Amino acid sequence: MAHPPAIVDDGDDIDFGDNLDRTTFDQVLEMDEGDEERDFSKEIFYNFFEQAETTFSKMERGLEQRALRELSELGHFLKGSSATLGLVKVKDACEKIQHFGAHKDETGANDELDDQVCLNGIKAALAECKTAYEEVSNQLRRFYGEA
Repeated sequence: MAHPPAIVDDGDDIDFGDNLDRTTFDQVLEMDEGDEERDFSKEIFYNFFEQAETTFSKMERGLEQRALRELSELGHFLKGSSATLGLVKVKDACEKIQHFGAHKDETGANDELDDQVCLNGIKAALAECKTAYEEVSNQLRRFYGEA
């Protein structure tokens, strides 16, 4: 049995707060080119959700293995994807992971030579990132009529 099409929100009644850069989000939505179901932008965000969850698992393994360089690369990777979509808090937390993995402080301005300090920083930033991801992904699922 076919499901009725989802009702896509225009986003005005969803308060994304500081989770999402609205200008960037609107640019992504423009790619739907009048499609009321917003299938194109929805696919972009849902692909990001899969990518983020896979990357979080890799980051957890990287923490277990104390693989700072790999964690920095994973942080950089997810930072780029989240920035492209305007997911501000996710991007900011990923940037911290990238910095700590490169033996820097969370701002990237100062060296941090102690591996354990860096790993602790990554652990905290990853928790922050997952929380931000959960918030914004739930908001976007609501926007696309899925939650």
